Amino acid sequence: MATPKALKQKPRLRSPVPMMILMCITAIALLFLFSSMGSTKGFSFSSLQTHLKRRKNSRQHSLHDKYLYWGDRIDCPGKHCDSCEGLGHQESSLRCALEEAIFLNRTFVMPSRMCINPIHNSKGILHNLANTTAEERWAASSCAMDSLYDIDLISETVPVILDNSDVWHLILSTSMKLGARGVAHVEGLARVDLKEDSRYSNLLLINRTASPLSWFMECKDRNNRSAVLLPYSFLPSVAAEKLRNAADQVL
Repeated sequence: MATPKALKQKPRLRSPVPMMILMCITAIALLFLFSSMGSTKGFSFSSLQTHLKRRKNSRQHSLHDKYLYWGDRIDCPGKHCDSCEGLGHQESSLRCALEEAIFLNRTFVMPSRMCINPIHNSKGILHNLANTTAEERWAASSCAMDSLYDIDLISETVPVILDNSDVWHLILSTSMKLGARGVAHVEGLARVDLKEDSRYSNLLLINRTASPLSWFMECKDRNNRSAVLLPYSFLPSVAAEKLRNAADQVL
């Protein structure tokens, strides 16, 4: 007995409506993209590619590098530990520390926060708040360093890491395990001695206690132009991206 052949089902024709909707959505998205690009001042694919390339090629720090640490606050330890000095004062101190890192060919361990409270008395001491300690007042008046400066941009001139990073915790624990072979605590030594003396030059970490007056006192020969490694305009030029964008809007 002959069996009937299986009937072939005719392929169903897809409705063109979903495809048209998809094409419309794509067209609207492209139109929005190009209109946004046209309304953005200074936009260019080359600048975007440069920015992405810089982020992609950010320096990777490891135990093969050597590090320089001045403290967890600018101008501290010293008389300014509980102070909130002016931004120009603090940038001078920070620039001095960065210059030493360049001179020693070391990665600088930068404080992760900076106090920028605009309210000072005549001595620059923070106004007292009721029922708060000096530590709490300083913390309340400080902000993240990477909200002020572009760390990757700074690192293109002098390598830096923040003292709240995982890399710093690794460096710190490793140097403590190595003891005298890993870290030296120095005070009052010239940067030339730190560079030329093998007792310091080969160490993983140099922990410097800078002048208690201010960090920038370590750069006493700033009047000697050949000794100035970073211009005064360096830190303002590497402000955080949001601050640079805000400045561009004002200009």
